[in-house]
Amino acid sequence: MYKPACVSLGALMLAMTLPTVPGAEAESVLKPGAEIRTLSQEFAFTEGPVSDISGTVYFSDIPNQKIHIWTLDGQLKTFREQSGGANGLYFDAKGAMIACEGTARRLTRHPMKGDDVEVLVDQFEGKKLNSPNDLWIDPQGGIYFTDPRYGNREGMELGEHVYYIKPGGKDVIRVVDDMIRPNGLIGTPDGKLLYITDNGGRKTWVYKIGPDGRLTEKKLFCEKGSDGMTIDSKGNVYLTSGALLVYNPKGELIEEIKFPEAPANVCFGGPKEAVIFVTARKGLYAVDAAVHGVRYRKAQ
Repeated sequence: MYKPACVSLGALMLAMTLPTVPGAEAESVLKPGAEIRTLSQEFAFTEGPVSDISGTVYFSDIPNQKIHIWTLDGQLKTFREQSGGANGLYFDAKGAMIACEGTARRLTRHPMKGDDVEVLVDQFEGKKLNSPNDLWIDPQGGIYFTDPRYGNREGMELGEHVYYIKPGGKDVIRVVDDMIRPNGLIGTPDGKLLYITDNGGRKTWVYKIGPDGRLTEKKLFCEKGSDGMTIDSKGNVYLTSGALLVYNPKGELIEEIKFPEAPANVCFGGPKEAVIFVTARKGLYAVDAAVHGVRYRKAQ
């Protein structure tokens, strides 16, 4: 078991008081007196955190080709080795893990028991995917995923776009083709809105989701790019760009939370999804929240 080190938020958090009502201050998304906990710093580059229905957190260590587990009792375990350079992770309605395998250039489905790995998609219109990065599953079971390319750009057969795998996994459509380098994305739990960050264009956009999964009414959400992202029970959107940046549903920055390392991705986990977990380069960090993840709100 790892003994987490605590870092005072007084030294690491810069609260941004950008009120939505004149004269009012935005409430912090963190629990009063919360401290950032360093859970582990033994990785090469952490990414893709996601929690299962119990609140147990899974995350990727991309260069080391592993997917790890942080248990509810504070133990670090390995879920999968030879992960295909897994980056973004998500769980479907049946409890299976969907992984964006950036090195293997595909999306895969992993049942929690057994070693069977199902390839969901590795090409579009006969051309190989670039490096699937992040994903979100809508209430109908359709999967949105981004397909940018960082680093070596040799062998690219497609532009850097966003795709949608229709429920059932048989049809794949391209839903965004006008971004420089799409990266993180997250949808609202009602399946009506999808936020996508164009990290290459340094902007984050919000779309309305149509009944067929296509996206309409593109609007600028904020003038900030991001790596991974998530959303909380109040509809606040969390971006990872130098720090953890929290925006209210209107696209106004309400808080900036700094960690010992620059965050790469974020999720809610733990009991009642009341803990914010951040993957940041070599580390995994946690801090107690005053809000919850959206799955907890749905369960209520």
